[in-house]
Amino acid sequence: MILADKIIKLRKQFGWSQEELAEKMGVSRQSVSKWESTNSIPDLNKIIKLAEIFGVTTDYLLKDDKESIESINGEVESEINSVSLDQANRYVECKDIISRITVKGVLLCVCSVVPLFLLLSMAQTGQMNLTSSNATVSGIITMLVMVALAVSFFVRTNQFSNEIAMIEKDEFELEYGVRSIFKEKLELMTPNYHQKLSIGVGLFILSVVPFLFVAITNGETGLILKMLCVLFFMIATGLYIIIPASAQYNAYSLLIKEGDYHPREKEKMKNIEALAAFYWPLLVAIYLGWSFWTMRWDVTWIIWPVGAVLFAALVGLMGMITKDKN
Repeated sequence: MILADKIIKLRKQFGWSQEELAEKMGVSRQSVSKWESTNSIPDLNKIIKLAEIFGVTTDYLLKDDKESIESINGEVESEINSVSLDQANRYVECKDIISRITVKGVLLCVCSVVPLFLLLSMAQTGQMNLTSSNATVSGIITMLVMVALAVSFFVRTNQFSNEIAMIEKDEFELEYGVRSIFKEKLELMTPNYHQKLSIGVGLFILSVVPFLFVAITNGETGLILKMLCVLFFMIATGLYIIIPASAQYNAYSLLIKEGDYHPREKEKMKNIEALAAFYWPLLVAIYLGWSFWTMRWDVTWIIWPVGAVLFAALVGLMGMITKDKN
């Protein structure tokens, strides 16, 4: 592998553009472009600086027979996986399938309380001779069945873990020409993604309006419970719109390493994922514990919007701390 190919490989490994590498080297972008296209060769001082920036030996850069990346401390770094167009397309396809399976589980979880609220509202108005106790028991059983079905959908997504691991867990670089293809796809889908995102967020915001209107103007418990059902249905609709679109958008962004998937953002994303893995199960446990303890399912739902706002605040705080450290 010649020097030009090694510069390209190392630059892409670090996720830098030609402009970013040029800035670090104190040269023009045209100089970096000429190095990578073999139109010119960097002088010895520039090669030494390249070795320092990339953390490799000058031997690795200068000797064509050295294929494995050798760091300054003498350790040989593992080779980066090369991802072909077919592999990239398969990754996007897997993420799309996963998102459609996941959204079914999410909708079941979100709507799992709807039968409970409907039965309680029917008990309030004396329909079908339902008592509050019978309505509560039936609603809880239905809720648990729906949650169990949702978990089965979540478990099914594990069948794709091996196929997406090479891209999501390992370092990789796209083969020549693949990045431009997915960059174009990302640019084409971005307006549609933002449109769906705005519709979904709008549904989230408007979902509370019917509930608040009835709670303020009417105050009848049965009708309030029905408006809670409307609230959850609107949230579920928003999630149904957002989740598949976000999955495709994030898959393209990860492949070309832009946005939240730029190497500079990797550490931030890892911290958010670690927080989410601890935060949301804890919130579910608090919600179920509080609900079963008080049996006030018409009140305990408030934990979800409060929890979502708190999570966003924690993510923002983590971002500020990371920025200060950098």
